[in-house]
Amino acid sequence: MNNSELIKAALEARGLSYSPYSGFAVGAALLCKDGSVFTGCNIENSAFTPTNCAERTAFFKAVSEGKKDFVKIAVVGGNADKQPDNYCPPCGVCRQVMKEFCSPDFEIIMAKNADDYNVMTLAHLLPASFDKREV
Repeated sequence: MNNSELIKAALEARGLSYSPYSGFAVGAALLCKDGSVFTGCNIENSAFTPTNCAERTAFFKAVSEGKKDFVKIAVVGGNADKQPDNYCPPCGVCRQVMKEFCSPDFEIIMAKNADDYNVMTLAHLLPASFDKREV
């Protein structure tokens, strides 16, 4: 699956966002090594702490279905009432979840749309990170 196709899946997932408190809708599409794709959206809660990001939703769905080998993820986000106009990088918690399951060269595609995106590796977005090899 190419980057544009993965971004389109993330944009579709963004449409399912439950973000009544922030008004910031995020969608993610996670590509597994076997070619399967798991999508996620952010899901807010009035208590805020139980809120879950789109990226973690996609990862947790994949892991709960037995997938643990990942290639890349596309992330799109912005004001819920309009198309994204900025890149939306994963938060620190999502980066740490990625570190748990992904290699340093795992690709994170931050997109405004299918044609306007930036690709970075996990190693670049989470340098000097903590992982299970250090426990």
